[in-house]
Amino acid sequence: METVGDIWLLDHDDRGRKIRTTVTLELPGVHRIFIREDARRRPCDVCHPAVGWPRGDRLAWGLNCAPMRPDLSEYTHFSAGKVREIYEIDDATLLMVATDRISAYDYVLDTDIPDKGRVLTAMSDFFFDALDFPNHLAGSADDERIPEKVLGRAMVCRKLEMLPFECVVRGYLTGSGLKEYRENGTVCGVELPEGLTEASKLPEPLFTPATKAEIGDHDENVSFDRVVADLGQERAEQLREASISIYSQAAAIAAEHGIILADTKFEFGLDAEGNLVLGDEVLTPDSSRYWPADTYEEGKVQPSFDKQYVRNWLTGPKSGWDIKSQTPPPELPGSVVEATRERYIEAYERISGNRFADWIGTCAGY
Repeated sequence: METVGDIWLLDHDDRGRKIRTTVTLELPGVHRIFIREDARRRPCDVCHPAVGWPRGDRLAWGLNCAPMRPDLSEYTHFSAGKVREIYEIDDATLLMVATDRISAYDYVLDTDIPDKGRVLTAMSDFFFDALDFPNHLAGSADDERIPEKVLGRAMVCRKLEMLPFECVVRGYLTGSGLKEYRENGTVCGVELPEGLTEASKLPEPLFTPATKAEIGDHDENVSFDRVVADLGQERAEQLREASISIYSQAAAIAAEHGIILADTKFEFGLDAEGNLVLGDEVLTPDSSRYWPADTYEEGKVQPSFDKQYVRNWLTGPKSGWDIKSQTPPPELPGSVVEATRERYIEAYERISGNRFADWIGTCAGY
């Protein structure tokens, strides 16, 4: 492996003061940046802003560095997340590009899922149109402002002032909600009836907000009172009401097609007039748990049409990976990649009633 050169980036010491840290870019193969062991784990805005951080200090960058970012020279790169790259079209408008990257347990994995970004975009496009709530879309899926190379995996969106909470709604008990319930009988401070178990349907959809952690850190479930403290009573109640209403609409749509929407995550922002607007992605297999209704059985882990399949493989015996090891997960085998791709596509086709083959764009991976 050849060392291409050192890159300087801004970091912060324990007192929050900016310092400079040397990183080394090494090619070819899987592109990684290695950072000296005593450095704090912070995103490198030189190579690839905020794609994802392993939890160990020695290996500070996962993969998909700059070569994997779509080269859209006509727009300015604005920001990046675990899955999405965002470009600025003008002062009021953004281009949000969904890549084929997949994340799990705070890592961006070394393996992409072909067509995943297009599925996420197709699913979001379907639900933004189907839901009765204002959203951030500022153009159609084939808007002329979308470059051809990312057609089908990009959306033209209004800039919003994003609110600092992920608005999770749970209709069924599983995941971190089940873990908290087993410990103290509550989820995000809301007391639940006794006797619930894995996949139990909740009496009513439950609003369980979480903080938006920096990439590489864990989102933290918080109480409704925390949202009130940060945003005020009126805005907090507006968020809760909107989240539950949107979940209920989506759950009804999914149920018509034999799918259970177990839980999902929304993100909201404010437009220039201060109106609440639904942003980011919506009701995708990345942000939601979808279960087949015909095999639903309370008390058991459900088969799913989302990335839970990847999580299960990573924590299962075949991966050989220890989640507590503070080492990056292994690459996904081809069988897991293909099975995940098929689950994502099936979720879109069953819920929307559309053929994924008819969705615009091609499988040019990013």
